[in-house]
Amino acid sequence: MSEMVTVAAVQSAFTDDVEENVDRVVGLVREAARRGGKIVLPPELFEGHYFCRDQKSVDFSRARPLDGHPTVGRLAALAKELGVVIPVSFFERAGQAYYNSLALVDADGTVLGVYRKSHIPDGPGYQEKFYFRPGDTGFRVWATRYGTIGVGICWDQWFPEAARAMVLMGADLLFYPTAIGSEPAEPGLDTRDPWQRVMIGHAVANIVPVVAANRVGVEDEQAFYGSSFIADTRGDKVAELGRDGAGVITARFDLADVRRMRAGWGFFRDRRPELYGALTTPDGRIPGKS
Repeated sequence: MSEMVTVAAVQSAFTDDVEENVDRVVGLVREAARRGGKIVLPPELFEGHYFCRDQKSVDFSRARPLDGHPTVGRLAALAKELGVVIPVSFFERAGQAYYNSLALVDADGTVLGVYRKSHIPDGPGYQEKFYFRPGDTGFRVWATRYGTIGVGICWDQWFPEAARAMVLMGADLLFYPTAIGSEPAEPGLDTRDPWQRVMIGHAVANIVPVVAANRVGVEDEQAFYGSSFIADTRGDKVAELGRDGAGVITARFDLADVRRMRAGWGFFRDRRPELYGALTTPDGRIPGKS
């Protein structure tokens, strides 16, 4: 029996006006739903500009608690209206802690839970450690109306351990909301292709479709290169947007077929977890072994 599902990614430039940005995302989600999208991914931190370029304490005022969060609430109402699943990225304040978080909204508008970004970058133009604590949720997967999915946030996408963990936990689709572009300290460095390739590697190594949504536009001289894409279990890009301009892409997958393919390739059958102790250490040195 097939388990067909259409996934979608949306891409846009953003201003620093929350209401305007949320309106843009709502419009793009509606367009994705018109095209048959059932799980629709917006980019990372879409409520405003990517403020982590600099360290400014005033930007902590952008954070909100999950309870009563106006954007999460609006997207939850939209999800219920359209019958779609929406992973909603937001800047979370939890007491005195601040996180780069994602609320997973199911197709009935229910918030199934929150994932807090595990890997926090810190470099020129991406100074997230000033703003965000490392996530304390661990990796999460959710059984949505349309399938079991895992979601990592931006920098998480560079870590194969995260993708493998989510698929081990039952994810049949992986989603990565993103905000990535130029490198202020290295103007000649274009990371677009490596960014795509690392997630394509996750698709192949885990036999899992991957969906990535990025922003576009120039914000304070930092250019975001879009190129949102969807890859299939072979690592082929089956849909892709350009470096400029807003848009929606969709792709259709049979999750039952995905699971059959994963079993047939044998990657998970032939794993040797007892040999991977070095992966749980900071430096590869296992206590008691020379």
